[in-house]
Amino acid sequence: MSSPPPAAPASIPFPPPCPHLASYRSSLSRPFRHLRRCLRACPLGNGPPSIRLDALAHPHCAACSSSSCPCPSRLLACLSCAQVFCPAHASSHPHHISVDLLRAELFCCSCRGQVYDRDFDSAVLRVFHDAFPITSPSTTAPAPTTRKRRRVHFHHWRPDPSHSHLIRTRSTPLHSISTHPCGLRGLNNMGNTCFINSVLQALLHAPPLRNFFLSDRHNRFLCATRSPPRNNKTNNTTHNGDHLCLACDLDQIYSAVFSGDRTPFTPAKFLYSWWRISSDLASYEQQDAHEFFISVLDRIHDNLVEDQQNSNNNAQGDCCIAHRVFSGILRSDVTCTYCGFTSTTYDPCIDLSLDLDPTHITRHNARNGERETKQKHNKNLSAPTTLMRCLEKFTRPERLDNEHKFYCQKCKERRESLKQMSIRKLPLVLCFHVKRFEHSTMKKTLRKIDSCLQFPFSLDMAPYLSSSVLRSRYGNRLLPAILDNGESEVGISSGASSEFEIFAVVTHSGRLDAGHYVTYLRINNSWYKCDDAWVVKVEESTVRESQAYMLFYVQKVLYYTAGDNNTIDEPT
Repeated sequence: MSSPPPAAPASIPFPPPCPHLASYRSSLSRPFRHLRRCLRACPLGNGPPSIRLDALAHPHCAACSSSSCPCPSRLLACLSCAQVFCPAHASSHPHHISVDLLRAELFCCSCRGQVYDRDFDSAVLRVFHDAFPITSPSTTAPAPTTRKRRRVHFHHWRPDPSHSHLIRTRSTPLHSISTHPCGLRGLNNMGNTCFINSVLQALLHAPPLRNFFLSDRHNRFLCATRSPPRNNKTNNTTHNGDHLCLACDLDQIYSAVFSGDRTPFTPAKFLYSWWRISSDLASYEQQDAHEFFISVLDRIHDNLVEDQQNSNNNAQGDCCIAHRVFSGILRSDVTCTYCGFTSTTYDPCIDLSLDLDPTHITRHNARNGERETKQKHNKNLSAPTTLMRCLEKFTRPERLDNEHKFYCQKCKERRESLKQMSIRKLPLVLCFHVKRFEHSTMKKTLRKIDSCLQFPFSLDMAPYLSSSVLRSRYGNRLLPAILDNGESEVGISSGASSEFEIFAVVTHSGRLDAGHYVTYLRINNSWYKCDDAWVVKVEESTVRESQAYMLFYVQKVLYYTAGDNNTIDEPT
Protein backbone atom coordinates (compact mmCIF):
# COMPACT_ATOMS: atom_id res chain seq x y z
CA MET A 1 0.00 0.00 0.00
CA SER A 2 1.39 3.36 -0.99
CA SER A 3 1.86 6.01 1.60
CA PRO A 4 -0.43 9.06 1.59
CA PRO A 5 0.84 12.11 -0.24
CA PRO A 6 3.41 14.09 1.75
CA ALA A 7 2.58 17.53 3.03
CA ALA A 8 3.21 20.39 0.63
CA PRO A 9 5.85 23.01 1.39
CA ALA A 10 4.73 26.22 2.95
CA SER A 11 5.41 28.20 -0.22
CA ILE A 12 2.78 26.26 -2.23
CA PRO A 13 -0.24 25.49 -0.03
CA PHE A 14 -2.32 22.53 -1.19
CA PRO A 15 -6.11 22.36 -0.83
CA PRO A 16 -7.56 20.06 1.87
CA PRO A 17 -7.26 16.38 0.85
CA CYS A 18 -10.33 14.74 -0.62
CA PRO A 19 -11.52 11.72 1.44
CA HIS A 20 -12.72 9.92 -1.71
CA LEU A 21 -9.29 10.33 -3.32
CA ALA A 22 -7.59 9.00 -0.17
CA SER A 23 -9.93 5.99 -0.22
CA TYR A 24 -9.15 5.37 -3.89
CA ARG A 25 -5.40 5.52 -3.22
CA SER A 26 -5.61 3.11 -0.32
CA SER A 27 -7.48 0.53 -2.41
CA LEU A 28 -4.67 0.23 -4.97
CA SER A 29 -0.92 -0.28 -4.62
CA ARG A 30 -0.04 1.94 -7.59
CA PRO A 31 -3.20 3.91 -8.32
CA PHE A 32 -2.02 6.01 -11.31
CA ARG A 33 0.30 3.56 -13.03
CA HIS A 34 -2.10 2.89 -15.93
CA LEU A 35 -2.60 6.63 -16.52
CA ARG A 36 1.06 7.49 -17.13
CA ARG A 37 1.16 5.89 -20.57
CA CYS A 38 -2.08 7.70 -21.49
CA LEU A 39 -0.76 11.20 -20.81
CA ARG A 40 -0.16 13.37 -23.85
CA ALA A 41 1.56 16.79 -24.05
CA CYS A 42 0.23 19.65 -26.18
CA PRO A 43 1.88 19.61 -29.66
CA LEU A 44 3.29 23.17 -29.31
CA GLY A 45 3.72 23.18 -25.57
CA ASN A 46 1.27 26.11 -25.28
CA GLY A 47 -1.49 24.21 -23.50
CA PRO A 48 -2.04 21.82 -20.63
CA PRO A 49 -1.45 18.07 -21.04
CA SER A 50 -4.40 15.85 -21.96
CA ILE A 51 -5.35 12.18 -22.14
CA ARG A 52 -4.21 10.33 -25.29
CA LEU A 53 -7.16 8.85 -27.19
CA ASP A 54 -7.42 6.43 -30.09
CA ALA A 55 -7.61 8.10 -33.50
CA LEU A 56 -11.02 6.52 -34.19
CA ALA A 57 -12.40 7.06 -30.67
CA HIS A 58 -15.23 9.52 -30.23
CA PRO A 59 -15.96 9.83 -26.48
CA HIS A 60 -19.33 11.23 -25.50
CA CYS A 61 -21.67 11.37 -22.54
CA ALA A 62 -24.35 8.68 -22.81
CA ALA A 63 -26.77 10.58 -20.59
CA CYS A 64 -26.52 13.74 -22.71
CA SER A 65 -26.97 11.75 -25.94
CA SER A 66 -30.15 10.05 -24.70
CA SER A 67 -31.69 13.32 -23.47
CA SER A 68 -30.82 15.31 -26.66
CA CYS A 69 -28.72 17.77 -24.62
CA PRO A 70 -26.02 19.82 -26.38
CA CYS A 71 -22.64 18.14 -26.55
CA PRO A 72 -20.59 19.16 -23.48
CA SER A 73 -17.15 20.66 -24.01
CA ARG A 74 -15.71 18.87 -20.96
CA LEU A 75 -15.73 15.09 -20.55
CA LEU A 76 -14.62 12.91 -17.64
CA ALA A 77 -13.49 9.28 -17.61
CA CYS A 78 -13.92 7.12 -14.53
CA LEU A 79 -10.68 5.60 -13.23
CA SER A 80 -12.51 2.47 -12.00
CA CYS A 81 -14.78 1.50 -14.93
CA ALA A 82 -13.58 3.84 -17.76
CA GLN A 83 -17.11 5.13 -18.39
CA VAL A 84 -17.25 8.59 -19.99
CA PHE A 85 -19.67 11.24 -18.74
CA CYS A 86 -19.93 15.01 -18.35
CA PRO A 87 -19.62 16.98 -15.06
CA ALA A 88 -23.40 17.55 -15.01
CA HIS A 89 -24.04 13.78 -14.73
CA ALA A 90 -21.01 13.00 -12.55
CA SER A 91 -23.02 12.92 -9.31
CA SER A 92 -25.10 9.96 -10.55
CA HIS A 93 -22.02 7.84 -11.28
CA PRO A 94 -21.38 5.06 -8.69
CA HIS A 95 -17.61 5.66 -8.49
CA HIS A 96 -15.87 8.75 -7.12
CA ILE A 97 -12.58 9.58 -8.89
CA SER A 98 -12.39 10.43 -12.60
CA VAL A 99 -9.97 12.25 -14.93
CA ASP A 100 -10.59 15.19 -17.27
CA LEU A 101 -9.82 14.02 -20.83
CA LEU A 102 -8.95 17.49 -22.12
CA ARG A 103 -6.82 18.86 -19.27
CA ALA A 104 -5.58 15.68 -17.52
CA GLU A 105 -6.90 16.80 -14.13
CA LEU A 106 -8.40 14.65 -11.40
CA PHE A 107 -12.10 15.21 -10.65
CA CYS A 108 -14.16 13.93 -7.69
CA CYS A 109 -17.75 13.09 -8.67
CA SER A 110 -18.96 13.26 -5.07
CA CYS A 111 -17.21 16.53 -4.18
CA ARG A 112 -18.08 17.91 -7.67
CA GLY A 113 -14.74 19.61 -8.06
CA GLN A 114 -11.09 19.25 -9.06
CA VAL A 115 -8.81 17.42 -6.63
CA TYR A 116 -5.02 17.38 -6.42
CA ASP A 117 -2.55 14.57 -5.96
CA ARG A 118 1.22 15.06 -5.83
CA ASP A 119 2.02 11.72 -7.51
CA PHE A 120 -0.36 12.43 -10.38
CA ASP A 121 0.97 15.98 -10.87
CA SER A 122 4.55 14.65 -10.84
CA ALA A 123 3.65 12.20 -13.63
CA VAL A 124 2.10 15.01 -15.69
CA LEU A 125 5.15 17.18 -15.09
CA ARG A 126 7.51 14.37 -16.15
CA VAL A 127 5.64 13.89 -19.43
CA PHE A 128 5.76 17.61 -20.17
CA HIS A 129 9.48 17.94 -19.44
CA ASP A 130 10.32 14.89 -21.56
CA ALA A 131 8.43 16.35 -24.53
CA PHE A 132 9.45 20.00 -24.25
CA PRO A 133 12.67 20.82 -22.38
CA ILE A 134 12.90 24.49 -21.42
CA THR A 135 16.19 26.31 -21.63
CA SER A 136 17.77 28.07 -18.71
CA PRO A 137 17.89 31.89 -18.66
CA SER A 138 20.55 33.65 -20.70
CA THR A 139 23.91 34.38 -19.17
CA THR A 140 23.25 38.11 -19.16
CA ALA A 141 20.00 37.72 -17.24
CA PRO A 142 19.87 37.93 -13.45
CA ALA A 143 20.07 34.56 -11.81
CA PRO A 144 16.78 33.59 -10.12
CA THR A 145 16.90 33.39 -6.39
CA THR A 146 14.62 31.31 -4.20
CA ARG A 147 15.73 32.94 -0.96
CA LYS A 148 13.02 35.20 0.32
CA ARG A 149 14.12 38.57 1.61
CA ARG A 150 13.39 39.12 5.26
CA ARG A 151 10.79 41.81 5.80
CA VAL A 152 10.75 44.07 8.79
CA HIS A 153 8.08 46.42 10.05
CA PHE A 154 8.36 50.09 9.23
CA HIS A 155 8.78 52.28 12.31
CA HIS A 156 8.23 56.02 12.24
CA TRP A 157 11.20 58.09 13.38
CA ARG A 158 10.67 59.73 16.75
CA PRO A 159 13.34 62.27 17.68
CA ASP A 160 15.04 62.11 21.06
CA PRO A 161 15.19 65.25 23.29
CA SER A 162 18.43 66.48 21.73
CA HIS A 163 17.03 66.18 18.22
CA SER A 164 13.79 67.89 19.27
CA HIS A 165 15.77 70.83 20.68
CA LEU A 166 17.82 71.06 17.50
CA ILE A 167 14.67 71.07 15.36
CA ARG A 168 13.05 73.84 17.44
CA THR A 169 16.12 76.09 17.46
CA ARG A 170 17.43 75.56 13.91
CA SER A 171 14.24 75.17 11.85
CA THR A 172 12.24 77.85 10.06
CA PRO A 173 8.48 77.22 9.78
CA LEU A 174 6.94 77.52 6.35
CA HIS A 175 4.17 80.10 6.10
CA SER A 176 2.32 80.00 2.80
CA ILE A 177 -1.03 81.45 1.86
CA SER A 178 -1.33 79.13 -1.12
CA THR A 179 -3.89 76.37 -1.03
CA HIS A 180 -1.65 74.07 -3.09
CA PRO A 181 0.21 71.30 -1.23
CA CYS A 182 3.94 71.59 -0.63
CA GLY A 183 6.09 70.64 -3.61
CA LEU A 184 3.94 72.22 -6.33
CA ARG A 185 6.13 74.78 -8.04
CA GLY A 186 6.25 75.81 -11.68
CA LEU A 187 9.35 75.45 -13.86
CA ASN A 188 10.26 78.23 -16.30
CA ASN A 189 10.51 77.39 -19.97
CA MET A 190 14.04 78.15 -21.22
CA GLY A 191 13.23 77.83 -24.92
CA ASN A 192 11.35 74.73 -26.13
CA THR A 193 12.13 72.94 -22.84
CA CYS A 194 8.58 71.90 -21.97
CA PHE A 195 9.66 68.26 -22.49
CA ILE A 196 12.22 68.73 -19.70
CA ASN A 197 9.78 70.43 -17.33
CA SER A 198 7.10 67.79 -17.85
CA VAL A 199 9.43 64.87 -17.05
CA LEU A 200 11.02 66.72 -14.11
CA GLN A 201 7.59 67.30 -12.55
CA ALA A 202 6.90 63.56 -12.71
CA LEU A 203 10.32 62.69 -11.23
CA LEU A 204 9.98 65.29 -8.46
CA HIS A 205 6.76 63.65 -7.25
CA ALA A 206 7.73 59.99 -7.63
CA PRO A 207 7.43 58.92 -3.94
CA PRO A 208 10.51 56.61 -3.69
CA LEU A 209 12.75 59.02 -5.63
CA ARG A 210 11.43 62.02 -3.70
CA ASN A 211 12.06 60.33 -0.35
CA PHE A 212 15.61 59.44 -1.41
CA PHE A 213 16.64 63.03 -2.19
CA LEU A 214 14.68 64.74 0.58
CA SER A 215 16.28 62.42 3.17
CA ASP A 216 19.73 63.69 2.02
CA ARG A 217 20.82 60.32 0.65
CA HIS A 218 22.71 62.19 -2.09
CA ASN A 219 24.26 65.42 -0.82
CA ARG A 220 25.37 67.70 -3.67
CA PHE A 221 27.89 69.53 -1.45
CA LEU A 222 29.64 66.32 -0.40
CA CYS A 223 29.50 64.92 -3.94
CA ALA A 224 31.32 67.99 -5.31
CA THR A 225 34.20 67.57 -2.84
CA ARG A 226 34.45 63.79 -3.15
CA SER A 227 37.34 62.64 -5.34
CA PRO A 228 36.24 60.57 -8.35
CA PRO A 229 37.09 56.85 -8.26
CA ARG A 230 39.95 55.65 -10.40
CA ASN A 231 37.82 53.20 -12.33
CA ASN A 232 35.13 55.75 -13.09
CA LYS A 233 34.20 55.50 -16.77
CA THR A 234 32.49 58.90 -16.80
CA ASN A 235 34.27 62.16 -16.19
CA ASN A 236 32.13 64.35 -13.91
CA THR A 237 34.30 67.44 -14.40
CA THR A 238 34.89 69.67 -17.41
CA HIS A 239 38.11 71.25 -18.57
CA ASN A 240 37.11 74.36 -16.61
CA GLY A 241 36.78 72.36 -13.40
CA ASP A 242 32.96 72.51 -13.30
CA HIS A 243 31.31 69.64 -11.45
CA LEU A 244 28.83 67.81 -13.72
CA CYS A 245 26.41 65.55 -11.90
CA LEU A 246 22.72 65.30 -12.78
CA ALA A 247 22.01 63.73 -9.38
CA CYS A 248 23.43 66.85 -7.68
CA ASP A 249 21.40 69.13 -9.96
CA LEU A 250 18.28 67.08 -9.24
CA ASP A 251 19.01 67.38 -5.52
CA GLN A 252 19.14 71.17 -5.95
CA ILE A 253 15.77 71.16 -7.72
CA TYR A 254 14.24 69.05 -4.95
CA SER A 255 15.47 71.53 -2.34
CA ALA A 256 14.09 74.47 -4.30
CA VAL A 257 10.71 72.92 -5.12
CA PHE A 258 10.02 71.73 -1.57
CA SER A 259 11.33 74.90 0.10
CA GLY A 260 7.88 76.51 0.20
CA ASP A 261 8.66 79.17 -2.39
CA ARG A 262 5.85 79.42 -4.96
CA THR A 263 7.63 81.51 -7.58
CA PRO A 264 8.59 79.52 -10.71
CA PHE A 265 12.01 77.92 -10.60
CA THR A 266 14.48 77.91 -13.51
CA PRO A 267 16.44 74.62 -13.81
CA ALA A 268 19.27 76.26 -15.77
CA LYS A 269 22.08 74.35 -14.03
CA PHE A 270 20.32 71.06 -14.75
CA LEU A 271 19.92 71.95 -18.43
CA TYR A 272 23.58 72.97 -18.68
CA SER A 273 24.77 69.69 -17.13
CA TRP A 274 22.51 67.62 -19.35
CA TRP A 275 23.74 69.42 -22.44
CA ARG A 276 27.39 68.83 -21.48
CA ILE A 277 26.82 65.15 -20.68
CA SER A 278 24.45 64.47 -23.63
CA SER A 279 26.05 66.63 -26.30
CA ASP A 280 24.11 64.91 -29.12
CA LEU A 281 20.85 66.27 -27.67
CA ALA A 282 22.13 69.79 -26.87
CA SER A 283 19.91 72.20 -28.83
CA TYR A 284 16.95 74.50 -28.42
CA GLU A 285 14.80 72.27 -30.61
CA GLN A 286 11.85 70.34 -29.22
CA GLN A 287 12.94 66.89 -28.03
CA ASP A 288 10.98 63.76 -27.19
CA ALA A 289 9.97 63.55 -23.51
CA HIS A 290 10.40 59.77 -23.41
CA GLU A 291 13.93 59.92 -24.82
CA PHE A 292 14.77 62.60 -22.26
CA PHE A 293 13.40 60.40 -19.46
CA ILE A 294 15.61 57.48 -20.54
CA SER A 295 18.62 59.78 -20.90
CA VAL A 296 18.21 61.29 -17.42
CA LEU A 297 17.97 57.88 -15.72
CA ASP A 298 21.04 56.66 -17.61
CA ARG A 299 23.06 59.73 -16.59
CA ILE A 300 21.99 59.42 -12.95
CA HIS A 301 23.05 55.78 -13.10
CA ASP A 302 26.47 56.83 -14.47
CA ASN A 303 26.95 59.55 -11.84
CA LEU A 304 26.15 57.46 -8.78
CA VAL A 305 29.28 55.34 -9.09
CA GLU A 306 29.60 54.88 -5.35
CA ASP A 307 26.19 53.23 -5.16
CA GLN A 308 27.18 50.91 -7.99
CA GLN A 309 30.36 49.81 -6.21
CA ASN A 310 28.76 49.30 -2.80
CA SER A 311 25.71 47.45 -4.09
CA ASN A 312 25.61 43.66 -3.99
CA ASN A 313 22.49 43.42 -6.14
CA ASN A 314 23.67 44.85 -9.46
CA ALA A 315 22.23 41.88 -11.35
CA GLN A 316 18.80 42.51 -9.84
CA GLY A 317 18.72 46.14 -11.03
CA ASP A 318 19.52 47.63 -7.59
CA CYS A 319 22.80 49.33 -8.53
CA CYS A 320 21.54 52.91 -8.06
CA ILE A 321 18.47 54.81 -6.95
CA ALA A 322 17.26 55.23 -10.56
CA HIS A 323 17.22 51.48 -11.14
CA ARG A 324 15.92 50.66 -7.65
CA VAL A 325 12.86 52.81 -8.39
CA PHE A 326 12.17 52.26 -12.10
CA SER A 327 13.88 48.97 -13.03
CA GLY A 328 11.90 45.79 -13.66
CA ILE A 329 12.51 42.47 -15.42
CA LEU A 330 10.73 41.20 -18.55
CA ARG A 331 10.40 37.55 -19.50
CA SER A 332 10.42 36.48 -23.15
CA ASP A 333 9.33 32.98 -24.23
CA VAL A 334 10.00 31.93 -27.83
CA THR A 335 8.41 28.60 -28.80
CA CYS A 336 9.23 26.67 -31.95
CA THR A 337 6.00 25.89 -33.84
CA TYR A 338 7.53 22.75 -35.32
CA CYS A 339 8.76 20.83 -32.24
CA GLY A 340 7.52 22.92 -29.31
CA PHE A 341 10.98 23.77 -27.94
CA THR A 342 10.85 26.91 -25.75
CA SER A 343 13.69 29.36 -25.12
CA THR A 344 13.31 31.74 -22.16
CA THR A 345 15.30 34.94 -21.61
CA TYR A 346 15.09 37.76 -19.08
CA ASP A 347 15.80 41.41 -19.85
CA PRO A 348 15.84 44.45 -17.54
CA CYS A 349 13.60 47.39 -18.38
CA ILE A 350 12.85 50.81 -16.92
CA ASP A 351 9.57 51.39 -18.77
CA LEU A 352 6.99 49.60 -20.92
CA SER A 353 6.36 50.90 -24.44
CA LEU A 354 2.79 50.07 -25.48
CA ASP A 355 1.17 50.16 -28.90
CA LEU A 356 -2.22 51.80 -29.15
CA ASP A 357 -4.80 49.08 -29.75
CA PRO A 358 -8.02 50.42 -31.35
CA THR A 359 -10.05 47.27 -30.62
CA HIS A 360 -13.29 47.61 -28.74
CA ILE A 361 -13.98 46.58 -25.16
CA THR A 362 -16.68 44.05 -24.45
CA ARG A 363 -18.46 43.42 -21.21
CA HIS A 364 -16.58 40.16 -20.76
CA ASN A 365 -13.06 41.62 -20.58
CA ALA A 366 -13.82 44.98 -18.93
CA ARG A 367 -11.87 45.17 -15.67
CA ASN A 368 -9.55 47.39 -13.64
CA GLY A 369 -12.27 50.04 -13.59
CA GLU A 370 -12.21 50.69 -17.34
CA ARG A 371 -15.40 52.02 -18.80
CA GLU A 372 -17.30 49.75 -21.19
CA THR A 373 -17.95 50.98 -24.71
CA LYS A 374 -20.38 49.73 -27.33
CA GLN A 375 -19.44 48.60 -30.81
CA LYS A 376 -19.79 51.36 -33.35
CA HIS A 377 -21.51 50.53 -36.64
CA ASN A 378 -19.56 53.30 -38.34
CA LYS A 379 -15.99 52.14 -38.94
CA ASN A 380 -14.70 55.69 -38.81
CA LEU A 381 -15.89 56.09 -35.21
CA SER A 382 -13.70 53.71 -33.25
CA ALA A 383 -14.02 53.19 -29.53
CA PRO A 384 -11.34 54.72 -27.29
CA THR A 385 -8.33 52.54 -26.57
CA THR A 386 -7.78 51.40 -22.99
CA LEU A 387 -4.58 50.76 -21.09
CA MET A 388 -5.69 47.21 -20.26
CA ARG A 389 -6.15 46.39 -23.94
CA CYS A 390 -2.65 47.70 -24.64
CA LEU A 391 -1.24 45.49 -21.88
CA GLU A 392 -3.14 42.48 -23.20
CA LYS A 393 -1.64 43.12 -26.63
CA PHE A 394 1.82 43.44 -25.05
CA THR A 395 1.53 40.01 -23.35
CA ARG A 396 -0.31 38.32 -26.24
CA PRO A 397 1.60 35.61 -28.20
CA GLU A 398 2.72 36.84 -31.60
CA ARG A 399 3.98 34.84 -34.55
CA LEU A 400 7.44 35.81 -35.79
CA ASP A 401 7.59 36.24 -39.55
CA ASN A 402 10.07 34.69 -41.95
CA GLU A 403 12.50 37.59 -41.52
CA HIS A 404 12.80 36.91 -37.77
CA LYS A 405 12.92 33.15 -37.71
CA PHE A 406 14.04 31.62 -34.42
CA TYR A 407 17.02 29.23 -34.36
CA CYS A 408 15.67 26.16 -32.60
CA GLN A 409 18.29 24.32 -30.56
CA LYS A 410 16.31 21.11 -30.86
CA CYS A 411 15.70 21.24 -34.64
CA LYS A 412 19.18 22.73 -35.27
CA GLU A 413 17.78 25.16 -37.83
CA ARG A 414 15.70 28.33 -38.08
CA ARG A 415 11.97 27.79 -37.64
CA GLU A 416 8.82 29.84 -37.38
CA SER A 417 8.01 30.52 -33.75
CA LEU A 418 5.66 32.18 -31.28
CA LYS A 419 6.92 34.89 -28.95
CA GLN A 420 5.19 35.93 -25.73
CA MET A 421 6.23 38.68 -23.32
CA SER A 422 5.39 38.91 -19.63
CA ILE A 423 6.56 40.81 -16.56
CA ARG A 424 8.72 38.83 -14.18
CA LYS A 425 9.51 41.59 -11.67
CA LEU A 426 7.56 44.81 -11.13
CA PRO A 427 9.38 48.06 -10.29
CA LEU A 428 8.42 50.41 -7.48
CA VAL A 429 7.38 53.04 -10.02
CA LEU A 430 5.85 51.73 -13.23
CA CYS A 431 6.22 53.95 -16.29
CA PHE A 432 4.14 53.36 -19.42
CA HIS A 433 5.21 54.94 -22.70
CA VAL A 434 2.38 55.22 -25.23
CA LYS A 435 3.64 55.01 -28.81
CA ARG A 436 1.88 58.01 -30.34
CA PHE A 437 4.55 58.66 -32.98
CA GLU A 438 4.90 56.13 -35.79
CA HIS A 439 6.53 55.97 -39.19
CA SER A 440 4.29 56.42 -42.21
CA THR A 441 5.18 53.88 -44.89
CA MET A 442 3.51 55.94 -47.61
CA LYS A 443 5.10 59.35 -46.98
CA LYS A 444 8.17 57.96 -45.13
CA THR A 445 7.67 60.47 -42.33
CA LEU A 446 6.63 60.44 -38.69
CA ARG A 447 3.00 60.97 -37.86
CA LYS A 448 1.15 61.33 -34.57
CA ILE A 449 -1.73 59.14 -33.37
CA ASP A 450 -4.34 61.34 -31.69
CA SER A 451 -6.48 58.48 -30.36
CA CYS A 452 -7.80 58.86 -26.84
CA LEU A 453 -6.44 56.46 -24.22
CA GLN A 454 -8.56 55.47 -21.23
CA PHE A 455 -6.53 54.57 -18.15
CA PRO A 456 -7.56 53.63 -14.59
CA PHE A 457 -6.33 55.47 -11.52
CA SER A 458 -5.94 52.13 -9.69
CA LEU A 459 -4.24 49.38 -11.70
CA ASP A 460 -3.79 45.70 -10.92
CA MET A 461 -0.81 44.22 -12.80
CA ALA A 462 -1.39 40.62 -11.63
CA PRO A 463 -2.84 39.38 -14.99
CA TYR A 464 0.32 40.45 -16.82
CA LEU A 465 2.89 38.85 -14.51
CA SER A 466 4.88 35.82 -15.63
CA SER A 467 3.21 33.64 -13.01
CA SER A 468 -0.27 34.53 -14.36
CA VAL A 469 0.79 34.09 -17.99
CA LEU A 470 2.28 30.66 -17.25
CA ARG A 471 -0.85 29.66 -15.35
CA SER A 472 -3.10 30.63 -18.24
CA ARG A 473 -0.81 28.87 -20.71
CA TYR A 474 -0.46 25.54 -18.90
CA GLY A 475 -3.81 25.42 -17.12
CA ASN A 476 -5.28 26.64 -13.85
CA ARG A 477 -3.52 24.18 -11.58
CA LEU A 478 -0.37 23.77 -9.50
CA LEU A 479 1.76 22.87 -12.50
CA PRO A 480 2.99 26.44 -13.24
CA ALA A 481 4.41 26.65 -9.71
CA ILE A 482 6.82 23.84 -10.60
CA LEU A 483 7.54 24.40 -14.31
CA ASP A 484 10.70 26.24 -15.35
CA ASN A 485 11.91 27.14 -11.88
CA GLY A 486 8.33 28.01 -11.04
CA GLU A 487 9.06 28.63 -7.38
CA SER A 488 11.34 31.53 -8.28
CA GLU A 489 8.82 32.86 -10.82
CA VAL A 490 6.02 32.87 -8.27
CA GLY A 491 8.31 34.26 -5.58
CA ILE A 492 9.48 37.19 -7.69
CA SER A 493 6.03 37.92 -9.04
CA SER A 494 4.32 37.78 -5.66
CA GLY A 495 7.17 39.26 -3.60
CA ALA A 496 5.96 42.79 -4.36
CA SER A 497 2.54 44.32 -4.54
CA SER A 498 0.83 44.11 -7.94
CA GLU A 499 -1.57 46.97 -7.19
CA PHE A 500 -0.55 50.45 -8.36
CA GLU A 501 -1.88 53.99 -8.03
CA ILE A 502 -1.38 56.69 -10.64
CA PHE A 503 0.42 59.88 -9.59
CA ALA A 504 1.54 61.58 -12.84
CA VAL A 505 0.46 61.82 -16.48
CA VAL A 506 2.63 63.45 -19.16
CA THR A 507 0.54 64.55 -22.15
CA HIS A 508 1.36 65.82 -25.63
CA SER A 509 -0.89 68.14 -27.59
CA GLY A 510 -0.52 69.64 -31.03
CA ARG A 511 1.44 68.52 -34.04
CA LEU A 512 4.60 66.47 -34.07
CA ASP A 513 6.87 69.37 -35.00
CA ALA A 514 5.07 72.04 -32.96
CA GLY A 515 3.60 70.24 -29.97
CA HIS A 516 3.56 70.98 -26.26
CA TYR A 517 4.09 68.78 -23.18
CA VAL A 518 2.05 69.18 -19.97
CA THR A 519 2.11 67.14 -16.75
CA TYR A 520 -0.87 66.34 -14.54
CA LEU A 521 0.02 65.46 -10.93
CA ARG A 522 -2.24 63.62 -8.52
CA ILE A 523 -1.66 64.76 -4.93
CA ASN A 524 -4.08 63.90 -2.11
CA ASN A 525 -6.69 62.68 -4.63
CA SER A 526 -6.64 66.08 -6.39
CA TRP A 527 -5.26 66.79 -9.85
CA TYR A 528 -2.95 69.70 -10.70
CA LYS A 529 -1.89 70.82 -14.15
CA CYS A 530 1.79 71.78 -14.45
CA ASP A 531 2.17 73.79 -17.65
CA ASP A 532 5.75 75.06 -17.39
CA ALA A 533 5.58 77.98 -14.90
CA TRP A 534 1.81 77.70 -14.36
CA VAL A 535 0.31 75.30 -11.81
CA VAL A 536 -3.48 75.16 -11.53
CA LYS A 537 -5.99 72.71 -10.06
CA VAL A 538 -8.11 70.84 -12.60
CA GLU A 539 -10.97 68.36 -12.59
CA GLU A 540 -10.59 64.64 -13.06
CA SER A 541 -12.43 64.76 -16.38
CA THR A 542 -9.74 67.08 -17.80
CA VAL A 543 -7.07 64.47 -17.13
CA ARG A 544 -9.10 61.65 -18.65
CA GLU A 545 -9.72 63.62 -21.85
CA SER A 546 -6.04 64.48 -22.36
CA GLN A 547 -3.74 62.70 -24.81
CA ALA A 548 -1.61 60.67 -22.42
CA TYR A 549 1.94 60.06 -23.61
CA MET A 550 3.59 58.77 -20.40
CA LEU A 551 1.82 57.29 -17.36
CA PHE A 552 3.47 56.92 -13.95
CA TYR A 553 2.12 54.49 -11.34
CA VAL A 554 3.51 53.72 -7.87
CA GLN A 555 2.96 50.58 -5.81
CA LYS A 556 0.21 50.89 -3.22
CA VAL A 557 2.16 48.86 -0.65
CA LEU A 558 5.94 49.25 -0.28
CA TYR A 559 7.73 46.44 1.54
CA TYR A 560 10.71 47.23 3.72
CA THR A 561 13.67 44.91 4.13
CA ALA A 562 16.38 44.95 6.76
CA GLY A 563 19.70 46.41 5.70
CA ASP A 564 23.06 44.74 6.10
CA ASN A 565 23.61 46.37 9.49
CA ASN A 566 19.95 45.92 10.54
CA THR A 567 19.71 49.61 11.43
CA ILE A 568 18.38 51.27 8.27
CA ASP A 569 15.28 50.00 6.47
CA GLU A 570 14.95 50.74 2.78
CA PRO A 571 11.97 50.27 0.51
CA THR A 572 12.63 47.70 -2.13
